[in-house]
Amino acid sequence: MMLWAGVVLAGGVGAVLRFLVDRAVARRLARGFPFGTLVVNLTGSVVLGLLSGLALSPQWGLLVGTALVGSYTTFSTWMLETQRLAEEHQRLPAGANIVVGVVLGLAAALLGQALGGRL
Repeated sequence: MMLWAGVVLAGGVGAVLRFLVDRAVARRLARGFPFGTLVVNLTGSVVLGLLSGLALSPQWGLLVGTALVGSYTTFSTWMLETQRLAEEHQRLPAGANIVVGVVLGLAAALLGQALGGRL
């Protein structure tokens, strides 16, 4: 029961952090490109890679990886923003959002994993 209470709490914290980071980045870089979501997903990828490199127990992996980082990062918002860009005929930014998100996300996860493996 304590694990599930931790999942609920960590999930809430992750969602609030996502909102705060996204808004802070969007305020500073108010443009048509969804930089806030990109920053959230890249920082989440680093953290998830770091956790993977640390080889946490299944309970801690669920709590921190799935609940906290899973609620912090956002695939659905990333795709919705990509669709919005495409609907607005901003095909280059829409394609860039996908490519940059995947390439930098993978690089961020690998960086985090390498860092976690050294700790």
